[in-house]
Amino acid sequence: MMVVGGVCALIHGAASPLMLVVYSMMTDIFVAHELEVQILVDPNKTCINNTISWTNGSKYISETSTFSCGVDIEGQMTLFAYCYVGIGLGVLISSYFQITLWVSAASRQIQKIRRTYFRKVMQMEMGWFDCNSVGELNTRISDDINKINDAIADQMSIFIERISAFVFGFMVGFIGGWKLTMVVIAVSPLIGIAAGLMAMAVGRLTGQELKCYAKAGAVADEVISSIRTVAAFGGEEKEVERYDQNLVEAQRWGVKKGTITGIFRGYLWSIIFFCFALAFWYGSQLVIYTKELSPGGLLQVLFGVLIGAMNLGQASPCLEAFASGRAAAKIIFDTIDREPEIDCLSEEGHKLDKVKGDIEFDDVTFYYPSRPEVKILNGLSMLIKAGQTTAFVGPSGSGKSATIQLIQRFYNPKEGRVTLDGHDIRSLNVQWLRSIIGVVEQEPVLFATTIAENIRFGRPGVTMEEIVQATKEANAYNFIMELPQKFDTLVGEGGSQMSGGQKQRIAIARALIRNPKILLLDMATSALDNESEAVIQEALNKVQMGRTTISVAHRLSTIKNAEVIVGFEHGQAVERGTHSELLERQGIYFTLVTLQKDGTSKVAESTGRGSLRLRSSSHLSNDFEPDEVTSYSDQCNLKILSDGETSPEKEHVEPAAMTRILKYNQKEWPYMVLGSLGAAINGSVNPLYAILFSQILGTFAIRDLDKQMDQINGICVVFCVTAAVTFFSQFVQGYAFSWSGELLTRRLRKMGFQAMLRQEIGWFDDPRNSPGALTTRLATDASMVQGATGPQIGMTVNSLTSIGASFIIAFYFSWKLTLVIICFLPLIALSGVFQAKMLTGFANDDKKAMEAAGQVSSEAFANIRTIAGLGKESAFVESYEQQLESPHRSATKRGVIYGICFGFARCVIFMAYAASFRYGGHLVSSENLHYVIVFRVISAIVVSGTALGRASSFTPDYVKAKIAAAQLFKLLDRTPKINHTDGEKWDDFRGEIQFLNCKFTYPTRPDIQVLNGLVVSVKPGQTLAFVGSSGCGKSTSIQLLERFYDPDEGKVLIDDHPSDTVNVPFLRAQIGIVSQEPVLFDCSIAENIQYGDNTRTVSMEEIVDAAKKAYLHDFVMSLPDKYDTQVGAQGSQLSRGQKQRIAIARAIVRDPKILLLDEATSALDTESEKFSLYTVCFPPQTVQAALDEARKGRTSIVIAHRLSTIQSADIIAVMSKGAIVEKGTHDELMARKGAYYKLVTTGAPIS
Repeated sequence: MMVVGGVCALIHGAASPLMLVVYSMMTDIFVAHELEVQILVDPNKTCINNTISWTNGSKYISETSTFSCGVDIEGQMTLFAYCYVGIGLGVLISSYFQITLWVSAASRQIQKIRRTYFRKVMQMEMGWFDCNSVGELNTRISDDINKINDAIADQMSIFIERISAFVFGFMVGFIGGWKLTMVVIAVSPLIGIAAGLMAMAVGRLTGQELKCYAKAGAVADEVISSIRTVAAFGGEEKEVERYDQNLVEAQRWGVKKGTITGIFRGYLWSIIFFCFALAFWYGSQLVIYTKELSPGGLLQVLFGVLIGAMNLGQASPCLEAFASGRAAAKIIFDTIDREPEIDCLSEEGHKLDKVKGDIEFDDVTFYYPSRPEVKILNGLSMLIKAGQTTAFVGPSGSGKSATIQLIQRFYNPKEGRVTLDGHDIRSLNVQWLRSIIGVVEQEPVLFATTIAENIRFGRPGVTMEEIVQATKEANAYNFIMELPQKFDTLVGEGGSQMSGGQKQRIAIARALIRNPKILLLDMATSALDNESEAVIQEALNKVQMGRTTISVAHRLSTIKNAEVIVGFEHGQAVERGTHSELLERQGIYFTLVTLQKDGTSKVAESTGRGSLRLRSSSHLSNDFEPDEVTSYSDQCNLKILSDGETSPEKEHVEPAAMTRILKYNQKEWPYMVLGSLGAAINGSVNPLYAILFSQILGTFAIRDLDKQMDQINGICVVFCVTAAVTFFSQFVQGYAFSWSGELLTRRLRKMGFQAMLRQEIGWFDDPRNSPGALTTRLATDASMVQGATGPQIGMTVNSLTSIGASFIIAFYFSWKLTLVIICFLPLIALSGVFQAKMLTGFANDDKKAMEAAGQVSSEAFANIRTIAGLGKESAFVESYEQQLESPHRSATKRGVIYGICFGFARCVIFMAYAASFRYGGHLVSSENLHYVIVFRVISAIVVSGTALGRASSFTPDYVKAKIAAAQLFKLLDRTPKINHTDGEKWDDFRGEIQFLNCKFTYPTRPDIQVLNGLVVSVKPGQTLAFVGSSGCGKSTSIQLLERFYDPDEGKVLIDDHPSDTVNVPFLRAQIGIVSQEPVLFDCSIAENIQYGDNTRTVSMEEIVDAAKKAYLHDFVMSLPDKYDTQVGAQGSQLSRGQKQRIAIARAIVRDPKILLLDEATSALDTESEKFSLYTVCFPPQTVQAALDEARKGRTSIVIAHRLSTIQSADIIAVMSKGAIVEKGTHDELMARKGAYYKLVTTGAPIS
């Protein structure tokens, strides 16, 4: 396809030079006719036998030669008209194939590149993902690959066509007259060098600009993924600033790029004009004095070389696209060529026939590739026997999770080896190894599909019976059957529609269905309430039979019965034995157990839990949607996205009004006026051509030699002046419009991001507003809007002045001829309009289709650990490839239509020539019109025609820009359901909270009642604890208090003010929150703590003070960079306990009046938990005294499944199905012997 397309482009390129040959013959005939007319003015001369003679019959001789006459100008012109029509048809056919074939070929290649890139990224080892942020990968796969497409689609064929015109133009020149051609060519290297330099500079600058945009994309992705945390801490403004900083960088590079392009364009044009002056002056010497050239020959040489040079000049925008494409492709191909250290899709490696399950660590040393200075495992040696249950215990960050990641071969040890049944696991097939391992993580990741599909991820090809069996074993069957859609319930992005306990059970079912030889439980029951935990613990105990099981836990009661318990400290296994052996030894394990016993004097069972989480950059931080984001019988999201069922109808977006787009560019009016001035001058240069050209031709019909030379010298001087002016005006146009365009892009991106952060949290629950889709929209929409402003305005002004000036010239000299030619202009314009209309439709479909693919890639990159653990990379690769089918099909269809319009627009010009010269010949012969005027009018109109064509070639960009702008404006105009600006504020904020008969359903799941008449109040300074099983609405009540949502019925009163009348930032400023899965940002520890109060700059003293209260200070001081240590994307470089403490310090810095602790210590080992939970509120004296201290002036709401942490609360409220069943103090409720008593003594369900 590319070869045939290339050949057609070559033929198309040759058409213009071919036309010149016809043109030069035609010119000679016109000049001859004019001379004949001038001579025959004398009544004594006449034309006899095609020779001019005196009337007496003797021949008329002038300067030793006779004159021929009797030119049949109309007949000759008819012949030339046929030539033009023939060339026109050739152009129509060749240009159609040239475009269609190249566009189709490009869309195939882009599809291939996208596939290959995605497949390669999915093959990468975890260490690579630690060093590349998800946002950046998403930007690469959307923006950068689009840039490659721009470089290899129609641009490539147009480049070949222009180069072909350049070559043939010079050939025609040499055939016409080699001397003159050589003179002109001597100047050409100046043009070539400039074009080369420009391409290099633009490529470099584009690379830099892309880097900055990728960084901004990463910020946006991180912020939108963690939107609840950002909102809770009022960090919106701060995030917009952080985003804007990267945009400022990108803007600087963009302006540099525009300016350099302007300078080079000006340089190219001025060289072309100087070249003209020289060629014309020297050529006229050859015509007049040495008679080596005819006037037509001079035109043939001049135009031939000019067409060649112009096409070379016009090939430079293509070079710009190639340079951008190459810069983008380098990054993409570097990834594609990189060999992963651990290739999960490779077929290499042994697959053992029989697996016993002995795992041995032999002197293993390990650190994360992104933090090589911190040793995680330090010479770890231990043996895990087949069929035994081994438990790992130890403080947060001691390397427990790292060992699990090494067993799954997410990383390779730096020294030492890990063996399975005596085989180094590096010699085993990765997919096979992971297929015999079942993993349940502390924060399980579910994919945005149905429950059944999520379980199927565990093992392909399982039957429904097996799925049901697995859910029964995982104690998930009952809650699934209560959902309206049962197993077909959608779980939402990252499982956001399920409560923590439900997600956990689905994850356990997914692990069980694999029937694994090795079971890794990383705190598998951490997100469960007592009742579910007891049942799941039992299920886990059952399935551990005959399997090698490794369990990481802080909740020591869950691992008491393990056959071997290994104590970790500082990356080494310091002790191993059974529960009783280790108690006797009085080492680490003994300390942990003793601490837990102290903390649980009354409640024997539920004790300290939590673990270092697998460093997964796991799902969307639904920051405090941990456990009960959902309702009791947890819900499906109305199947909002189930394929084809009630999928959101494709929205039809009306293109935005140009006036509104320009309104956003208002501040840059001085730049735009200056740029338009430059563009207007550049536009009027073209019609000036028409006058100067025809003047050149006129000089050859002047018979007085001195007069002839004077005129010629004058015209040459005008050319030189034009050259100088053009240089400045092109520079001004490039510089001014790159400023206005880049400032607009930055402003729109920033406003778009601001508008997103302004929306209520419910808006982000809509699957259409997933982080992947939103970051893609931010990246593409704003930069597309530049297609209607910035440089495009320059092009439009340029074209309009060009058209205006040409028309004035044409009508002034010959209105009849002008009218004939004008008939063809609507055709040229129409083809442009039609092309635009067609492309609009495609742009819309393409965007939608690419967003679907973007969601797949975004979900895959964000949850890469879970996918790798399940060995599901290839499933995601297949799904992604399916999503690419429809954009590919529409691109091919678009190529055909684009080709037809393109061919038509190009051939119309030749038809126009045929008609206008034929009619021009008629006017010359019948109305004695001077032939100079014929040329002047035709060149003027053709110039305006090319200007029209140029304007219409921008229509696709312009149209895309208006649609992108409409999308953006729709976002900017949306009024959030929860207004951030209005509302009451008051000085003496006390912190009294009342929930009055609150009813609530999540907007994405209106059929599931989450809160059902919640009534509870807490006085200033009191502690209220919510207790209840997963999904009963505990976290939801906290979200209503934070005003992430408003209740559907009833009220939340804060100091007797209804929450929906309170100013949102003011309210959130009074609240500090520590959630179950804390979200950290990709910056330093100090900056994360400072995030607690975004209204001021938090001093270093306060940070250290808060860190000490949260028992974080000592750990931070042990790190090489101390408080400047980067925490990694979503805190991936820290253990879960360390993240939790940073989150606690962050809440302390805020000094809130209301404190919300959502399962806040679930991730801490007992030692840390004992202190930090209480120190959030008070200095650490004895626990009871400290709690009394804390009650002074601070209202606290605690959500816990572990009853030991909340016994001293003023009010304990037991929730079930979204309402309060009973409330009172611990002693009152124990005495009442109701639900709470039952829960404490047996862990029975509360319903």
